[in-house]
Amino acid sequence: MSEPDPYRIQNEAELRALVGDALPGVETKILDRLDAPTRAFLARAPFLVLATSDREGRIDASPKGDGPGFVLIEDDRTIAIPDRAGNRLVYGHRNLLENPHVGLILMIPSTTETLRINGRAELTRDPALLARLASRGRPALLAIRVRIEECFLHCGKALLRAGLWNPTSWGERHRVSFGEIFAERTGAGDATARQIDDAIEADYRDNL
Repeated sequence: MSEPDPYRIQNEAELRALVGDALPGVETKILDRLDAPTRAFLARAPFLVLATSDREGRIDASPKGDGPGFVLIEDDRTIAIPDRAGNRLVYGHRNLLENPHVGLILMIPSTTETLRINGRAELTRDPALLARLASRGRPALLAIRVRIEECFLHCGKALLRAGLWNPTSWGERHRVSFGEIFAERTGAGDATARQIDDAIEADYRDNL
């Protein structure tokens, strides 16, 4: 049996002793609905990450993106996220069928602050809603409707530290080849790898 880790933080008292108490007044930014600043952020955000978990607590985080304002505001406590063609693994969708609790973080390029939303979500195939969420002449495949429980704008320190919007910090583009990954794991040849990569590039171009 391994020795217990003496540095492991095991309760909130130990955590607070390290990081300190919340800054005075910071809790006032946490709302249970959208307001003018959060609505304005949603209207410009082209990208978000949606965190879900199954009934056992296993987590999935899924990126969603489209044109600025692709998330529809239904009312001050409800938003709808379009779901479009993807890899069909549907990890997050399956999680939502078991556990409705979700967390979102939304981003706007060149903006260091982010928008965080926590709430309860459901999947819907309402044709009227899917038509409202249409893009590139096609309705959404389905929609994720989120009932907001917490909503707040988050300071920009993490993105500033990362240099996320600073092109001078990016370096060379990192290339991901799903074809090479498949070939390495299955023993397929270079020709198969190229065919897979070509098919993915065509899908990126023609099937967003």
